[in-house]
Amino acid sequence: MKIQERTGAGAGRSAAPAQPSVGDRLPAPPRERKPALAALAVLLILVGALGATMLVLQAGDRIEVVKVTKPIPAGGSADSSNTTSVMVAEDADINYVLWSQRKGLEKLKAVSTIPGGVVAVGEMFGDKAGVEAGKATVGLSLKAGQYPTGIKQGDTVAAYRVSADAGAGSRNSGSSDSSSSTAGNSVIVDQARVTSVPDAKGSGDEIVSSTNLAVTLTVDSDKAADLAQAASNSEVALVLVSGNSGN
Repeated sequence: MKIQERTGAGAGRSAAPAQPSVGDRLPAPPRERKPALAALAVLLILVGALGATMLVLQAGDRIEVVKVTKPIPAGGSADSSNTTSVMVAEDADINYVLWSQRKGLEKLKAVSTIPGGVVAVGEMFGDKAGVEAGKATVGLSLKAGQYPTGIKQGDTVAAYRVSADAGAGSRNSGSSDSSSSTAGNSVIVDQARVTSVPDAKGSGDEIVSSTNLAVTLTVDSDKAADLAQAASNSEVALVLVSGNSGN
């Protein structure tokens, strides 16, 4: 009888598992290592460092070249008045004109009009200048008084036919002959570009010389014959007109 009572009393109890002590906890599984991701991270760091190094090295490869500061007309030359130096990144595919080559560059001619603000490259210059379609170059030999003081390459001028006989007639005759003398002075070319002119000497921009001034003008082809004929008779006077930079 006692055995049954004990069994019945124990049947109502819950069979809870015994809790392990703190010291008896199971060890956590080791973290799974991913060597491929670590190697990729290292590779990315190396690539970034290499790219930054290349940019620094490329920025350091700079050269001093010629930059055109003022327009150079076809047939004109580069000199200290229309060029300056500038630093650019070296590029083997671009034929830069080095600043150390500027003296040799002055002996060459612009094959076509070069605008201001561009970096000079070798293809812009040559031994001979090309003439634009519909244009012609005319050489003039002018005495003092037939050209404005300070005339320079790149200037825009008008060429007038000036008859010495007409001028003399206006001085010796009365007012009745004044109108005929004025008619003898006419515009040959209203706009011509000074392609070449000797450098100024002496004080200021005035050209001091005992000989005539040799000036080369680029004009429209249909005006070239009249201008050349007037020049051969010393009947040409040049006047600066609007459109000149710095005037």
